[in-house]
Amino acid sequence: MSDRNEIEEIEGAENTVDVSASLSNPPTLALNAKWISFAHTFLASLSFLAALVVGVYLHYHKIVENASFGYPDEWMPSVSATIGDRYPERNVFQIIIALTAGPRFALLALNFITLYKQSSYLPYIGLIAGLLRTFTAGGWMYITSTDDHDAHDVFMISYMVLTIPWTVCTTLLSPRHSFQRKARFYSAVGFFSTIVPLIYWFIQHKVHVRAGAYSIYAYFEWGLIALDILFDSWSYIDFQTINIYILGSGVKFTMSQQKKKKSDQIFSKKADKIEETKEAENKIGQKTVPSSVEFTDIEAAVNLVNSYMFWTVITSLFVSVWYFPLWDLGLTGYEAVIVSLFLAPLVLLPTSLKRYFAAAPYLTRSLTVILGIGAFKVEDPEKRLLTITAGTVFAVISFVNEFWSLSSHPKKLHSYISTLTLGLLATSVLKFLNYSNNPLWPIMHNENGGWNNLGIFVGLLASLYTPVIKPPVVVHNEGGSVVLGALGLGGYFFSLQAFLSDSGTLALWTWEGFPVRGPTPITGALPHIAVFALAILIATRAHPNIFTSWSYNLIIGAGSATATYLFKGWTGYIGALLYVFYLATLAPVILQSISGYNPSGVFFMGFLTNIFLSLASIWIVAYAFVPYGPLLRERTDLILGSSLFLTYLGVFNYRLRMERLTKIDFCGAKTIKQITKLIVIILIIAITAGIKRVPTGLNRPYNANSESFTAGIWCVHFGLDNDMWSSETRMRDLIRDAEVDIIGLLETDTQRLIGGNRDFTQKIAEDLGMYVDYGPGPNKHTWGAALLSKFPILRSSHHLLPSPVGELAPAIHATLDIYGEEVDVVVFHSGQEEDVEDRRLQSLGVEEIMANSEKPLVLLSYLVTDPLVGNYNTYASQKSRMHDIDSTDWDRWCEYIMFRDLKKVAYARISRSTITDTELQIAKFKLLTNEEKQDFDYDFIYGNNFVEEDEVEESLRMPQMFYGDGVRGHRYHVFDKPKYFRT
Repeated sequence: MSDRNEIEEIEGAENTVDVSASLSNPPTLALNAKWISFAHTFLASLSFLAALVVGVYLHYHKIVENASFGYPDEWMPSVSATIGDRYPERNVFQIIIALTAGPRFALLALNFITLYKQSSYLPYIGLIAGLLRTFTAGGWMYITSTDDHDAHDVFMISYMVLTIPWTVCTTLLSPRHSFQRKARFYSAVGFFSTIVPLIYWFIQHKVHVRAGAYSIYAYFEWGLIALDILFDSWSYIDFQTINIYILGSGVKFTMSQQKKKKSDQIFSKKADKIEETKEAENKIGQKTVPSSVEFTDIEAAVNLVNSYMFWTVITSLFVSVWYFPLWDLGLTGYEAVIVSLFLAPLVLLPTSLKRYFAAAPYLTRSLTVILGIGAFKVEDPEKRLLTITAGTVFAVISFVNEFWSLSSHPKKLHSYISTLTLGLLATSVLKFLNYSNNPLWPIMHNENGGWNNLGIFVGLLASLYTPVIKPPVVVHNEGGSVVLGALGLGGYFFSLQAFLSDSGTLALWTWEGFPVRGPTPITGALPHIAVFALAILIATRAHPNIFTSWSYNLIIGAGSATATYLFKGWTGYIGALLYVFYLATLAPVILQSISGYNPSGVFFMGFLTNIFLSLASIWIVAYAFVPYGPLLRERTDLILGSSLFLTYLGVFNYRLRMERLTKIDFCGAKTIKQITKLIVIILIIAITAGIKRVPTGLNRPYNANSESFTAGIWCVHFGLDNDMWSSETRMRDLIRDAEVDIIGLLETDTQRLIGGNRDFTQKIAEDLGMYVDYGPGPNKHTWGAALLSKFPILRSSHHLLPSPVGELAPAIHATLDIYGEEVDVVVFHSGQEEDVEDRRLQSLGVEEIMANSEKPLVLLSYLVTDPLVGNYNTYASQKSRMHDIDSTDWDRWCEYIMFRDLKKVAYARISRSTITDTELQIAKFKLLTNEEKQDFDYDFIYGNNFVEEDEVEESLRMPQMFYGDGVRGHRYHVFDKPKYFRT
């Protein structure tokens, strides 16, 4: 008899056990459990539909109306407006949904029973998620947005998040190759796919205020409800095998389960046979060198998204930690969270736990997204940091465990390594698109350009489709040394984070100022990205052995690193591009060199090494605030050399194992095509970003008609505001509203690992149409100084002032073309209060710079001195010929504006709000006329000849919006209004 005929014959027979016949008394009620599923589906659907019908009948115009539009612009009521806003539809819904509770809890219990698998955690996870999901559903159904908007949103978001483990566990526990498994899968895909247009149309409604958008949004919202109910309705198929008998005694509850159909057994056996055949086909000749099939296109794309999320969460941890020592100017204890990076692999020491995570990779991947990307929802900085830390733990666990699972699948592992580096490239590209900020970092949110919600959706979707890889039965760890491999991993991982995570980092290593003699972070971005992409493609196509020769590693590796460190301009940048190429091609060598080792041990030692290098890279500039800091003061050469040397140890370990690794066929044609396609997509995004960021013309000065200009000084605290949000958008708005033409920004060097390898001056300069000199680069060991100007910067030079003990003091000396006349501007940040001798020597150095200039000059500075005493008299000296903008302003300690050979018009101090810990000081100037230069009145030009605002022509007045309470927390303060000088 054929298999098909046998199945049809079996399916036509009744293979049930008649439990009712075996009972001593006939049951009061006999019920097939499928009716519980039907009841749940019916009541859940009825509750929403009844509320919709009643609402449309009684209050149609009211429930389609929103804050912006009403009927006929809007025509479809949203779910929340239908079930939560008005009587009686709200009550009709709540009564019927309450009746759904009984079938709902019964459905959860029966799901657990029918889908239970011994020695699997999935049934328990599904049950817990289902119960919590039911309670959170009650939260958003019974607490409407009208009652408590925040509570409603919390319950709703929790419900959506819990839907992930619920749908995943239920689907995976369904019988393989069964109809209900496919039905649940496609229902879940439909549910999560609907969220994309839902978010799009909500943005159209909320942000773009588009008529009709909310009605279209409502269609997708109702679609989510339908798909949610549909997913649970498929349980009726599983429940058909259960009969429930309630006996006359009233307390006995007897269930009998039907025998498993023989057709299911046949299908199951055939499926198992197919799997065994596939495994046999995938083996290659040598037993000690297993091979594997390649990833599908979807799996490769999912690996890329997962890699992007991994790098995003890892780098966000350092940015977030940096916030805390900034405010304390020293170690705070919060830095301890970075130990999560190297302690996380130890979670995988139990083999049972490794195998569990290997069978359910979506679990740790989804927690990475929820906690790491979703941390932006936590307002409190301390709690947000702890949330990010938890996300980092799961990110590391995901990466380490997947790497271990793939160790016996060489082709898949090779693809995985390519997507790992490709994910790092993707973060660099999206940072380039977003002015060097990763839009998914938890320091980002809607107000400053974050894409956090979209990132959570995409990340969770990818986590659901994370490939499940059968882990190795036997670990092949022949040859080499675990210690060498771990040290190589640590050095290499540090290099990737420190040098390749942003396309502008190495460009600023070679930046020298104006005129431009090399790449800027903008012009250097596309070459960096292109070389990075090319290296990944070559490394994917080639066997790792090609990159293990010492000639390649010493000439290309050490040679390019040396050129990057020693040379400036285009020469140095060519070296930097070669270093990018070298690091990117080395990924398969370093990671294959540790393949087969115990993952917990090798990644623990590797990430511990990475942490030591990361801390050392901070010590070189933070030496004044950390223990034993002077040992690494300004030793970028040691950090760069150490990371390269440790990477060489990884290469050496690969060579020790080369005999075995040479026999493995890593490169699959399918993988090469997949990586090529992904690279093309990423390059298209990069080129689009490059076109978007090409300057289209610089704006005119704010007060060009009066031929005046406003200069300002502001210490901006590394672009993190008081609440740990990236602050460049708020900084831009204040600079624009204050009509500042030239501004010196201090504490700006964030192009290092601890700062996130970002450059917040890009956003400000491009949005306001300003030239920018980034100041001394990240390899100059300062806290940073930048100059932004609406006037062309003709020439500039960078200076490091004497600092024998304390922090280095950066200065920029620039010559600007202001209305056809050359004017010098000096931006300067003095050392800290404790180092008295440093500050004295620095004052002498700045005095010398100003004295050597013969042009009109403005000093925008952070001097750390009281007015009229001490080093103040060096800056404002006979030698420097500089004068204070207002020598009567006694309430200054840090920020000062000084000038010479210009007419001062006005001076003001504007409160910072919560952007930083330092105010914005601004001063308005005019050029001296030829007559004034010839008939120079010293007291008139430099004296404090104050006048009232109404005596000053309107075009020379300071912005009016900052009077009184001001705007966005910014107002004139200290003297509550600008000071004006007779001109």
